[in-house]
Amino acid sequence: MTGWMRHAPLRAVVPALAVAAALLGVGAVSHLTDLVRYGLRPYDWAPGWLNLYWASLALFDTLAAGLLIAGRRRGVDLACAVMATDLAANWYAAYGIQHSTLAAQPGLQRLLAFALLVFCTAPLVRRHLLP
Repeated sequence: MTGWMRHAPLRAVVPALAVAAALLGVGAVSHLTDLVRYGLRPYDWAPGWLNLYWASLALFDTLAAGLLIAGRRRGVDLACAVMATDLAANWYAAYGIQHSTLAAQPGLQRLLAFALLVFCTAPLVRRHLLP
């Protein structure tokens, strides 16, 4: 299975990196906007640790996007870590706190789609990047 992954064409890698970096940038701007407008606790319904995690994404989304643009493997690794933890945090917020469903959460649906993009393309693009 990994044989075809090693041979992903560069013309497929560059757009995947560009899309991932752009969407991480959108996330960073969103989290930064929340920070500027509402401080460290933009969501009164969420516990403090969850608000703090979402606030930290202003930094981590920006860092991951910058590393991807710079062509660094650490950018892919950080993007995967950010997406896994962000998806878990949002899933917890939707199901555990708000008692909602995936169908009722379009933001969670978009996050899930983006996470799948990052997770599925990571093995394909990683070998093309600098350590």
